[in-house]
Order: sequence, then C-alpha cells, then structure tokens
Amino acid sequence: MITQYNPDLLFQSGAFLSGHALCTNSSGRIEAIETSPPSQPHTVNLPGKAILPGFVNVHSHSFQRLIRGQSESRVTSGKDFWSWRGTMYHAAASLTPEDVYDAARMAFLEMLQSGTTTVGEFHYLHNAPDGKPYADPNLLGKQVIAAARSVGIRIVLLRTAYLRSGYQLPPDPGQTRFFETAADFCRNADDLIQAFRHDPEGVSFGIAPHSIRAVPLDALHRIAHWARESSLPLHMHVAEQVAENQACLREYGHTPIALLHREKLLGPDFTAVHAIHISPAEIAMLAEAHSTICSCPTTERNLGDGILAADSAMRAGIPIALGSDSQAQIDPLEDARQLDYHLRLTHQQRAILDQIDHQSLSARLFDCATINGARALRCNTGKLEPHACADFITIDRNHPSIAGNSAQDLLPMLTFGLHRSAVRDVFVAGKQVLHDGHHPLEEEIISRYRSLHRKLWSSRRAHETAQ
Repeated sequence: MITQYNPDLLFQSGAFLSGHALCTNSSGRIEAIETSPPSQPHTVNLPGKAILPGFVNVHSHSFQRLIRGQSESRVTSGKDFWSWRGTMYHAAASLTPEDVYDAARMAFLEMLQSGTTTVGEFHYLHNAPDGKPYADPNLLGKQVIAAARSVGIRIVLLRTAYLRSGYQLPPDPGQTRFFETAADFCRNADDLIQAFRHDPEGVSFGIAPHSIRAVPLDALHRIAHWARESSLPLHMHVAEQVAENQACLREYGHTPIALLHREKLLGPDFTAVHAIHISPAEIAMLAEAHSTICSCPTTERNLGDGILAADSAMRAGIPIALGSDSQAQIDPLEDARQLDYHLRLTHQQRAILDQIDHQSLSARLFDCATINGARALRCNTGKLEPHACADFITIDRNHPSIAGNSAQDLLPMLTFGLHRSAVRDVFVAGKQVLHDGHHPLEEEIISRYRSLHRKLWSSRRAHETAQ
C-alpha cells in the first residue's frame, strides 16, 4: 500500500520545495518523491506543515536523563567532569532493570518530541548493582531496546566495553556495573546481536570501546578486530578531557588520536566522540582515515569539556555528527547551531562555518543533524529519497519561533530559531509515532518516570541528611 503525504513544503537537496509529495510503502521505506502528484487512495494532506527528514542522535546515555538538574552545584557534584561523575554513578548504581526501561523511555520520548527518529545508544550499564552479571548479561541492553520499541524510535545499540577504571588506577566502585573482560564483552555482544538477527525492524548494533582509559590497547585491538569482522560501526570517546590525553601520553607516549592512528584503528567505520582536545596533525589523521567526529555541544558546555574546532575539522573534510550525550538538554538543532555559536565566542566573529566548500551554514549544520549521523550509525535514514527509511517529521510553519517563513528562508530560520514544540508529527519506518506533538503513551511514560525520579533522589537526600 502506498501512502502519499502532501505538505506545504518538502525538504529536498538542501532546500524546501512546494508542490511535492512524499510517498511511502508498506515496507517502511520511501517509495517516491512526486512532483504535482496524482492523489493516491491513501492520501494525507498536511496544510501549514513542512516535511523534513528525522534527526539522528548519534551519542546518548539514556539513563543519564535522570541527573538533569541534579549536578549543577559544586557542593554536590564538584567543579569539573571528574567530580560530576559521582552524581552520575549514584544514578547508575541505583537502577533496577525496570528503572533502566523507564529512564530510557523518558529520554526517547523527549527525543521524538524534538524530531529525532534514530538514536545511537552508547550503552555501558551491564551488571547488577553488586557488580555481578545478571543471568542474562544483556538484560539491561534488552531493556533499553524494549524502551526504544515502546516509544517507536529507531535504535542502534552501541554496546560498550568498559574493562578498567584507567591507567594504573584501582577499580572505581562507581563503575562496578560497567566492567566486563574483553572476552566476555565480545561473547555478550555477539549473543545480543544474534538474539535480534531474525527481528531487525528498527534495531541494529555497533561496538563501542568506551575510551583509551577504560580499554587497554591489547583489548582494544581484539574488540575492534571482532567489530570489523562483523561489519559493525565502531564508536569511542576520544580526547574529551585534557587529563585523558595526559594519561594516554603516560601510558603509551601518544595522545589518543595519535595512538589510534599509529595502531591503524581509525577508519571510515570509526566515530570519535567529542574529539575536543586534538591537534591539527590529529585532525589530518582523522580526515585521512575518513572517520567521523560526533560532537555533543550542549553536554560539552554543561561539563566544561571545551570547544570542538569544528571549522578546522570541516575544512579537512571530516563529517561531524551530533549527540545528546548526558541529556542535559535534548534538542538536535540547538546542538547544531552551537557548533557555530561556540566558535563565534572563540573567534569573536559570526558565521564561522559558512561557505566551507561553498556550502551555506544552515545546510551544513542541518547535515550534521541528519545525514552525517546516519553515516556514523550506518543507517539508511537522515534523507528523503526513494528506498531510504521512511523516517520523517513535520513542523508547523505557523509556529511563533519560525512565523513568517518562506520556502527560501525556512532552512536558516529553523536551523537557528526553531523551537522543538514546532515539531508536530514524527514517523519512523512509515509509522506515525507522534501525533500533533503528542505520543499515545506520553502520560504513562511521564508518570512512571516521575515516580522513578522521586525514588532515586529522595533516597540520596536521605543518605546525605543521615551523614
């Protein structure tokens, strides 16, 4: 069955066009983009709305949605990334499998409401709170997948290897739910992938060695080799913090990117998450390897990580994708515009990323939120063209944040001004999962999340009072 959607405007090749319709088929794919189309038996008219490809969130830790607003004090969470982890560890240590499900559903619901149709979930919660594996070592990963299916978002589960606390560091009790051996990690990851091999709709996988500090080099080679034999994308936190680079220098005599380059671990399947503290020479290494950088600007500014040299990376031809990371804020276009805004503060100039390779700033940032993310996750999405996944959204052209737009200025207007409440409808694999801004399970998801949040933080406050 073909369903035809007739909007005011439809995004195509970097521009919004009128008189075009999007046709989807029963397989969840885009069948055609029609010009002046004849009406199909199943036609949906969308007056006052524009159709865009859904956004792609490459890097998410869904359970960290629970710490939003709980770590914004030096009294409770210290002054930097390393002390912030204590608040995050409290959340990680306290969650039952059902809690993991409820937290993930809340994060994924918020993503859908901001126009995100695909999420790369960097998943490193594996063990029970006492550090022992569950009878099913993939129980928590399956809970996250179940949460994605419940809300209807496409998920790439990036199963994460976390083998140690760091170079010459004792095991951190806050990380006890993360740890596996390299052999256990590969076996458990393979078992999880095999469990979904006959049921792939909306679910795929990648492999994520957490970082150089968490995965020593010999194990990193083993894991990367296994991932590449299995044709899986490879994601890794890289150079988020200066201290991370310094530890890598002490252990290996190289900073992380230089080490990965020396060991031939970079490649087109590799996504360097953050990559903030890297040199021009390391940018050239990533470009030579055709790797991707995933930037998470709203989290990176929240944690005080630093500013990605997006201008240098883009001029070198490195595609930049985007992630919500710790869920400090979930708004893909906010992340996109911050790539340029952060550079404006650094350079004291405007539109830093404009006209690199003659591409407009708005089109370049929109690509970061869509096709670059799809490339990093190896998903056939992030674009509106025949045979691509029918993952798309509608926005209200009369929303106050973009009122007055035309086909000619809608792209820059939404890239720099769209409020996420302007997202009205969301479709994943051709199925509508958000209707006029609302999800059918919204009340239940929020109610369960509210109870979880109250339980988690009231117990912490009681513990602090007792001390």
